[in-house]
Amino acid sequence: MRDFDRARERMVDEQIARRGVRDDRVLAAMRRVPRHEFVSVAQEDQAYADYPLHIAEKQTISQPYIVARMCEAARIQSGDRVLEIGTGSGYGAAVLAELAAEVFTIERHDSLADAARLRLRNYPNVRVRSGDGTLGWPEQQPFDAIVVTAAGPAVPQPLTEQLTIGGRLVIPVDMRNRGQQLIRVTRTADDEYTEETLLPVVFVPLIGEWGRPER
Repeated sequence: MRDFDRARERMVDEQIARRGVRDDRVLAAMRRVPRHEFVSVAQEDQAYADYPLHIAEKQTISQPYIVARMCEAARIQSGDRVLEIGTGSGYGAAVLAELAAEVFTIERHDSLADAARLRLRNYPNVRVRSGDGTLGWPEQQPFDAIVVTAAGPAVPQPLTEQLTIGGRLVIPVDMRNRGQQLIRVTRTADDEYTEETLLPVVFVPLIGEWGRPER
């Protein structure tokens, strides 16, 4: 019998904490969420490996370290309302659900959204919808944190406008001649934002009105 609990502990200790993720709440969330339940049965043995995995619709479930690093960068507090763009398998939303009061997650592929909704049935603080994530979720704004799991050519304006004052947006962006970089945008006033570059990353493209056109 496969010992997923031990594999998950080893993942957190060796892949995440050892690489510098220090937020105790993020580490605890990564220890609680059963990543193997968010991949296909054929991929269960790779669920806690140190790399992303392919899922349906030519999408991926991100490398565990990147999931943790993005959650830490978003500085999520227990009372926060969080928006995720790019639900994928639902794993990221499950981790966010361990950290925040409410999670709203958008997936552009109906089939992935439906599958994620089923996997997330034990997380009552998560709501899933299908749609263009670059437009955000206007009816539920403002958000204390927004996490985007696909790389766009620029930061979508609707997402920055849906942040609370003090809210954080973590998103991979294609930087000319620098590849994809994970950045954090913090809203400091109604029309004022600060931007920090965190680390180089590799993500699937962000598709939508404020992203890249669908081929």
